[in-house]
Amino acid sequence: MEAERFVILADEGSVNERIDSVIAGEIEGLSRSRVQTLIDEGAVIVSGVPCLSKKYKVKAGDRIEILVEPVESLVIEPENILLDIRYEDDDVIVVNKPQGMVVHPAVGNLNGTLVNALLYHCGDHLSDLNGPVRPGIVHRIDKDTSGLILAAKNNAAHEALAEQFFYHTITRTYIALVRDNIKEDDGTIDLPIGRDPSNRFRRCVNGANPKNAVTHYKVLERFGDMTLVSCELETGRTHQIRVHMAHIKHPVVGDALYGPRKTRSTADGQFLHAAVLGFDHPTTGEYMVFTAALPDRFLKMLESLRKSR
Repeated sequence: MEAERFVILADEGSVNERIDSVIAGEIEGLSRSRVQTLIDEGAVIVSGVPCLSKKYKVKAGDRIEILVEPVESLVIEPENILLDIRYEDDDVIVVNKPQGMVVHPAVGNLNGTLVNALLYHCGDHLSDLNGPVRPGIVHRIDKDTSGLILAAKNNAAHEALAEQFFYHTITRTYIALVRDNIKEDDGTIDLPIGRDPSNRFRRCVNGANPKNAVTHYKVLERFGDMTLVSCELETGRTHQIRVHMAHIKHPVVGDALYGPRKTRSTADGQFLHAAVLGFDHPTTGEYMVFTAALPDRFLKMLESLRKSR
């Protein structure tokens, strides 16, 4: 298979940033260290000329091309990575994913993913309906989102769970810290989401090929310039909560893709956590629900906000 090609057109917001940082921020799943390796291999081209330095400062109008070997042509190896398993049987496994872990191997991230860990823990007992790169994966959550994710250990379970996701009968509740004060106590955002025509890595309301998307939110706590909310997904579109909250001018704190460029606590990643996951067991039909408490980094942020309120 030929190398996959990505193109970034640098805007004013990228001026004077290091090229490895710009690329890693634009291409989901491509780590900064991997970008540096690609630069060394001559796989990063700026305005027609190979980039020779990881420290190159981007200029407005730069056309940055990145050539990456497609992940599907590579072997995905099991890795002995500690998993926070909340439930497991012969059909399903529920894991509390830490922030920073990619769910499945993708461009530039062949190691350290949830799939690598699942392959080590489950061996051959994972569904293969999504191919060799995504064994067991029925749904996903973003790299910088922590919390509960469900995987299937056989194809029958996968099909049954996929049907529940298709008909939106899965319960998924997230906790998010968003920017600014939300005045109303609750609300519903019912706006279709599609690809952002100006940025292939983003989604936006009424973008290309939009699909219906519904998010119900409820205010849990207010901090003046920030608000803690719970968000229940009626649908499950890519980046749904991030897109919807940004659209109503309350982007998730630390969201470098949808929030302001100079957003508070970007270094700590985004404050979005998959706290509740409920589904009908694919074999027994029993409704099962799991919860995951907020991670320490999230709790420390809230503690800091409460002290300064």
